Amino acid sequence: MTRFILDAVYLLIALASLPWVLRKKRDGWGERFGRVEPLPPTVDGRPRIMIHAVSVGETNLVRSLVSRLAEEADVVLTVTTDTGMARAQELYAGVAHVRRYPLDASFSVRRFLNTVEPDAVALVELELWPQFVRECGARSIPVSVVNGRLSARSFKGYRKLRIFLGRTFRALSWVGAQDEAYAARFTEMGAQNVDVIGTMKWDAAPSEAPEGAEQLAIEMGIDRSKPLVVAGSTAPDEHRLLREAMPEGVQLLCAPRRPEWWDGAADAFPGCVRRTLPGKGDPAAGRFVLDTIGELRDAYALADVVVVGRSFVDLFGSDPMEPASLGKPVIIGPNVSDFQWVVDAMAAENAIVRTASDSLATELARLLDNKDERRALGERARACVEFHRGATERYAQKLFKLLKD
Repeated sequence: MTRFILDAVYLLIALASLPWVLRKKRDGWGERFGRVEPLPPTVDGRPRIMIHAVSVGETNLVRSLVSRLAEEADVVLTVTTDTGMARAQELYAGVAHVRRYPLDASFSVRRFLNTVEPDAVALVELELWPQFVRECGARSIPVSVVNGRLSARSFKGYRKLRIFLGRTFRALSWVGAQDEAYAARFTEMGAQNVDVIGTMKWDAAPSEAPEGAEQLAIEMGIDRSKPLVVAGSTAPDEHRLLREAMPEGVQLLCAPRRPEWWDGAADAFPGCVRRTLPGKGDPAAGRFVLDTIGELRDAYALADVVVVGRSFVDLFGSDPMEPASLGKPVIIGPNVSDFQWVVDAMAAENAIVRTASDSLATELARLLDNKDERRALGERARACVEFHRGATERYAQKLFKLLKD
């Protein structure tokens, strides 16, 4: 498929989705079309590596990798979403240049690459766009995938388009996959240089309690003398379940996964305190909604027990590593396909509690009534995370090697 045909396809898709796009506010349209701010020249001939992280999750994930690469290279971090841009600018000021990733129209990609001029590109997890990869190839810029992940659900869709996307996968210089299953899927899609390196998520998980935790408790009115359950990355259909499962006298802080779910969560917990509405709600009710980006780690640090959301509904689960790395006892539901490998690793060490919706209340009551069990479960969870660390350095070394080859 030539770039002109693909541009035409993108245009038709854009026109069809225009009503939806206009309803959702987005910033940075000039940047999306490749008009990004010029970068200062690199110092002492240092190479320039571009790391593409789509949104907040990937932006947080590459923290250690960006710091490591910045020791020997000029790093440009690109992000797609507005929330990801805000988080990247907060995290990487003075460490990396933060720019918006362009739409995959050929003219946007060319304009972007003319400005940024990377010596190598690393795509986090996947985020594979044909025009971008094609243009990098025309400029002899190696494109790799780090922390490569291709879930069974995504692979099913990609495989249907293999006749169109196979060339793009074959054009990748290297893929570092999280595990053998992902590696096999990348290979089947056409990637020719695939290694199993592991996941950087273990490295990205914090090992120490964040400094803002106690301030968060004070500002939201959380009573530190009473037990607190933190439900992280929840979905709308889980909020009623959480409300009904809470033992009497136990506080609940709920952190919905998406901003558009915040209002619904507040409605599910009458009288709750919202982080963005200080002075409203009743802290004595013991129900709190974290409607901000970037504070979930602080909330986890306050928890006596953590419930990981999107796992009690058909949404494929959320990441349990962050609370585990803080030594927190973690409960997760049965639907964890997006994080199956993490849950399996933790379950093998008896470091996580898996339960169904109808037994969540029982498991919460059991853990909250047994301090010793909570402590032991949290210690095993932390030990499991520490055992699996180290992938970030392996990815960094491979990227440095690609620059030299």
